[in-house]
Amino acid sequence: MFVNRREVQIQWGDCDPANIVYYPRYFAMFDDSTSILFEVAGFSKQDLVRKYGLVGIPMVDTRAKFYIPSTYGDWITIETRIESIKRSSFEVKHNVYKGEALAIEGFETRVLVGRDPDNPDKLKSAPFPAEMVTKFTGS
Repeated sequence: MFVNRREVQIQWGDCDPANIVYYPRYFAMFDDSTSILFEVAGFSKQDLVRKYGLVGIPMVDTRAKFYIPSTYGDWITIETRIESIKRSSFEVKHNVYKGEALAIEGFETRVLVGRDPDNPDKLKSAPFPAEMVTKFTGS
């Protein structure tokens, strides 16, 4: 499996009055991490649009399990991978580490979306390109 790891320092604006990260901020970090995963794998947003005719990769489901809080100034590591790929949807997992300890598990279901060829004003799910499947799954 293709995995991307990135270091993130918790900023003042990420925290609530109790000085712990306000949970929606993690979902923004997960969204960034998914975009970065595609970029690092060689599939930039521009490639998705130009080469594959996609409009985007919207999220259709998300959830997280929180184990250890983080506060202003902490460094966390976000490890992102695609866990499974179906025809057009795929599952993303984010493991967030604080030091060596697993702090959060984040989960997303996303769909590749392009213009409907029968009605360009509408969007339609698009099949996952074979080269992308190979890159993300190693098979």
